[in-house]
Amino acid sequence: MFDLKLIRDDPDGFDAALARRGLPAHSPAILALDETRRSHIASLQAAQEARNEASREIGKSKAAGDEAGAAARIAEVAKLKAQIQQGEEEERRLTGELEAALATIPNLPLEDVPQGADENDNVVVLEHGTPPQFDFEPKQHFDLGEGLGLMDFEAAAKISGARFVVLKGALARLERAIAAYMLDLHTGQFGYTEILPPVLVRDHALFGTGQLPKFAEDLFRTTADHWLVPTAEVPLTNLVREQILAEAELPVRVTAWTPCFRAEAGAAGKDTRGMIRQHQFSKVELVSVTRPEDSLGELERMRGCAEEVLKRLGLAYRVVVLCTGDMGFSARKTYDLEVWLPGQNTYREISSCSVCGDFQARRMGARYRPEGGGPVGYVHTLNGSGLAVGRTLVAVLENYQQADGSVIIPDALRSYMGGMERIPFPGA
Repeated sequence: MFDLKLIRDDPDGFDAALARRGLPAHSPAILALDETRRSHIASLQAAQEARNEASREIGKSKAAGDEAGAAARIAEVAKLKAQIQQGEEEERRLTGELEAALATIPNLPLEDVPQGADENDNVVVLEHGTPPQFDFEPKQHFDLGEGLGLMDFEAAAKISGARFVVLKGALARLERAIAAYMLDLHTGQFGYTEILPPVLVRDHALFGTGQLPKFAEDLFRTTADHWLVPTAEVPLTNLVREQILAEAELPVRVTAWTPCFRAEAGAAGKDTRGMIRQHQFSKVELVSVTRPEDSLGELERMRGCAEEVLKRLGLAYRVVVLCTGDMGFSARKTYDLEVWLPGQNTYREISSCSVCGDFQARRMGARYRPEGGGPVGYVHTLNGSGLAVGRTLVAVLENYQQADGSVIIPDALRSYMGGMERIPFPGA
C-alpha cells in the first residue's frame, strides 16, 4: 500500500518505478479516483456545515416566534440529513474503490535493483564453496530417498494426491534435526526470538503482508474462512499490526519453524518429482521490524544469517539479486540464496531475503514513536527463509551421498541425530 501523497507529489516517478517492473502507468487512474473522492468529501463537508447552520437557525426562529421559519429550517435539515447519509455512503464506496486499486499495485523497487523481465535477468553477486566432485554419477534426492526406503511419494499420493511426501525413520528425524539446528543458530547466535504462531490466519493478515487480494489462487482456504499460511512471514509480520511501538523496541527479530502450504497454481509441469515444489513443506522463517534508516543494513544482516546455515552445513551456494521482473509483490529488493544440487547439476533457490520498506506496515497499520519526539512513523519490515527445511534436506542428501547409496550426516547435525554419522543403505 502506498502513501497517496507520494503519488500526488511525483506521479511520473511513481510510474517510472512501476515501469521498471514491466507495469503500465497507474498514477492517472489513482489520481483521478483520489480527486473524485476529495471533491466529494469537500461537498459532503459543505452539506454538513449547511445542516449545522440550519439547525442553529431553527432555535433562533423559534426564539423569535417565527414558527413558519422554524418549520422551513426543520425541513431543510431533514433534506440535508438525507443528502449527507447518501454522501457518506458514496464516500465509503469511493474510498473502497481507491483502496482496492492501490491494494493490487506491487511495491516499488529500489534504484540498485537490476532491471529485468524474469529469472534470466537476475544477477549473481557471490559464490561460496566448491561443489563436490564424485567418482560416480550423483543421484537426485528422490532416487536416494526411495533407495533408502525412507521417502515415499506413492503413499503420500494415496493419502493426499500429487506434490506430497511421506518421510520415514532417519529422514523424518533429519528434517526435524535441520529445523532444530536452524532455530538454535538463529536464536542462540543471531538474536532472533523463537515464536510458535498460528498457521491458520484471517483475510486481514494475508492482506497485511501482500498475499491478498491478488494471489488468492496460490493459497489454500478452509471452509471456516481461514487460510493456511504460505509462509510464517504472515503471522510473524502481523505480530506488530495495529501497534505503535516505542523506538527502543526496534529492531524486532523473530523466527519460527512452521508447515507452509501453497497451491502452486502456476507451477504445472515444474518439479513434478521430488520435494522441491510441494503443496506442504516446512520452513524456518526470519522476520525483522526496524526503523526506516536501519532496514537496508538489516537486509544484509538477515542474508548473512541465512548464509551461515549453508556455510556450517558445508554446502556450496551462490547469492543472487533478483531483477525487477522477478521480485515478489511486497519486496523492494530481494536476495535469493541458491544451493548447489549435484543430482540436478545446478543451483536451486533455498532462501529469499527481502526488504519491504513501509509497504506492509501501511497495510497493517504498524508504526513506531521516535524517542526524541516527532511524528509517529511507519516501521519497515523484512522477511527471509532461514532456510527452507525440505530443500535443505534435499541439499544434504545430494551433497553428502555416497557411492553405495548411503548418506553422510554433516557434522553440525550429528548431535541432533543422536550421534548418527551416516544413514546406511538397506542391506549394506
